Amino acid sequence: MAKSRKNEGNESVAKDDGAARGEGVVAVTARPKVPAAPKRPSADLARRAAAHVPAGRLAVRKTYKLYVNGAFPRSESGRSYPVTSADGTHLANAALASRKDARDAVQAARKAFGGWSQRTAYNRGQILYRVAEVLEGRRAQFVQEVVDADGVDRSLAESLVSAAIDRWVYYAGWTDKIAQVAGGSNPVSGPYYNHSAPEPTGVVAVVAPQSGPLLGLVSVVAPVIAGGNTAVVVASERAPLAAVSLAEVLATSDLPGGVVNILTGRTAELAPPLAAHADVNALDLTGANDMAAGLEEAAAATLKRVVRPEPAPDWFADPGLSRVTPFLETKTVWHPIGI
Repeated sequence: MAKSRKNEGNESVAKDDGAARGEGVVAVTARPKVPAAPKRPSADLARRAAAHVPAGRLAVRKTYKLYVNGAFPRSESGRSYPVTSADGTHLANAALASRKDARDAVQAARKAFGGWSQRTAYNRGQILYRVAEVLEGRRAQFVQEVVDADGVDRSLAESLVSAAIDRWVYYAGWTDKIAQVAGGSNPVSGPYYNHSAPEPTGVVAVVAPQSGPLLGLVSVVAPVIAGGNTAVVVASERAPLAAVSLAEVLATSDLPGGVVNILTGRTAELAPPLAAHADVNALDLTGANDMAAGLEEAAAATLKRVVRPEPAPDWFADPGLSRVTPFLETKTVWHPIGI
């Protein structure tokens, strides 16, 4: 018969009669250890933590910079300007970009265009969806920034931020479907095929809307890069802080550096050199307001594509592809039919 005994540890040793005489095998079975329950922070620890934070602690104020080539430089001019809330309360100092900063942003966008435009449309959609994911995780911050910028109540601000996140998801879904809608096979009379396919036009300078600091901004930037273009964005002069926070989201969302470059400062100082820049291929004048006619005239010298501002755009409306196709060019290929 088998006999058992306990050793000094947590093991149980079983021997049969033959094993006791040295004829058998000793079997050792370890008892499973039950993990200890995690300890909760004690009340004493909470009191000590509270005592460590001084009552008059100063908040760590955020420094708002430009976003160029995937980095956050200060303006080369060293200038800044005050940004206030809707009721006039000082919020922060934003970088006051110069013409040199605008040229650097165009150079970064041109350098990034080759790699971004050659990515598969599906991969671009994945990256745009990742932007929406990160925005969702930081929605509380953006809600507060919209409240401060526009002076709206929190419920409306939450609706605006939700619409901005949904807009990123919307264009993420369009990236690999644009070619089917904007291109296709053409009926021809002859022994050949004729196919048309949309291609990105290049570097697009975007004058962001002065109102709608987040939803309006997303509505003009997302369609540009969804089509494979790169962008240089002049943020809202009145409310630029949400644009810089959006840049932080882009920098952590797998978007290659230089695909989107965001400048804060005076629209009247930054928009004209971008409109006249020979390495800018298209111009979105949504936020140009009274300057639109002069900027369009400057853009004509280099044959840029131009999107004129709308009198009162409804950012909640379904945009379709109305902000994607103006920044696409159509390539047509003729291919003979083999006999």
